[in-house]
Amino acid sequence: MKTPRLSLLAGFLVLGLAVAACGAPEPGQGFVPEPAAADVKMPSEPVTLNIVDVAGNLQLTQQIFDNYAAANKDKVARITYTKVTSPELAGKVKAQQDAGRLDIDLVLTGTDGLSAGLEQNLWVDLAGKYQDKLPQANYLEPAAKMAELAQGKGVVITYYPSGPLIEYNPKTVPNPPKTAEELLEWAKNNPKKFSYARPANSGPGRTFIMGLPYILKDSNPMDPVNGWTKTWEYLKELGKYVEYYPTGTTQTMKELGEGTRDVIVSTTGWDINPRVLGQVPKDFKVGTLEGFTWVTDAHYMVVPKGISGEKLAVVLDLMKYSLQPQQQAITFDKGYFYPGPAVQGVTLDMAPAESQQAIKDFGRPEYDQLIESNPKAVPLDAKALVAAFDKWDKEVGGDKVKAS
Repeated sequence: MKTPRLSLLAGFLVLGLAVAACGAPEPGQGFVPEPAAADVKMPSEPVTLNIVDVAGNLQLTQQIFDNYAAANKDKVARITYTKVTSPELAGKVKAQQDAGRLDIDLVLTGTDGLSAGLEQNLWVDLAGKYQDKLPQANYLEPAAKMAELAQGKGVVITYYPSGPLIEYNPKTVPNPPKTAEELLEWAKNNPKKFSYARPANSGPGRTFIMGLPYILKDSNPMDPVNGWTKTWEYLKELGKYVEYYPTGTTQTMKELGEGTRDVIVSTTGWDINPRVLGQVPKDFKVGTLEGFTWVTDAHYMVVPKGISGEKLAVVLDLMKYSLQPQQQAITFDKGYFYPGPAVQGVTLDMAPAESQQAIKDFGRPEYDQLIESNPKAVPLDAKALVAAFDKWDKEVGGDKVKAS
């Protein structure tokens, strides 16, 4: 499995002035320019695109980008791919922007990296400046709601309902918890056998804490500072029985598969893909807790400020290409971000044969009913998500986080 959707600790808000100018900024400037609309035109010779992935998204989409390059040799000489952790992203981009030496043309990120970049004003205002050049995506309704979180500065490329789910070994947990109270009681009676990864570095981890306010009927699920009284109390109590919090989801899957843990938090993709890869036994089960609401998730394409007009023209064309149904079908992958496609009209029978077989063998028939019959909520917005991560680190588990 590729590196999971790691999460970013956002720092301070960088105040920038948007200008309709082309070219890279001079070091020391208080703003980073964006190309004038008139300068966003196809290059006279092919360009190299540098794509950075902080979400594990290339597992789903690299074939799409390679297909684009093969079909558009007049526009793209080659594409380079780099993977970094989400906590590194904002600092890396900002340092390049401050130095006037941007060498990142497209970032693939989850809501974590998206949020931090919005907080620091790092991303090109795509909808505000280049609306006529953006893809007019026929999004699934939940994906369209996820797109709104990007504030016009990102394009959704993949979507899934996410979780939170619990995943467990049916041999050691024959009667899995069905409510939050039962989960807490189970953890108390089975210390160190329950785990989840640090939310700021884990998709399932952050989905779990965002889903609890719905399960616990907290006062305001969208306000982690003032509306999660029950949730924070619950997480602190649950934490008494957690040995440590890994820095990534992969470690929780490894420990579940090895038998170190018997129950972990999960999502649809994190359930299916590790079983496809043999990291978790095929017969392990998943469940939901009473009051369950899906907290949806998505991956985004964002563009750092400082990009040239010619490169931006190619990136925008690549975005349109990536949202075509036949390309979106590739994102079924092996269930990593199940289902995966963000646009309407994409079915599993359109996916590559290998993906179809993997989901046939390791998918769960109950997911269709769970997705259909349970409410869906968007995750926290940028500011609230950063606040939730900070509060969790300070008050719940920061002192028990261990690198994995």
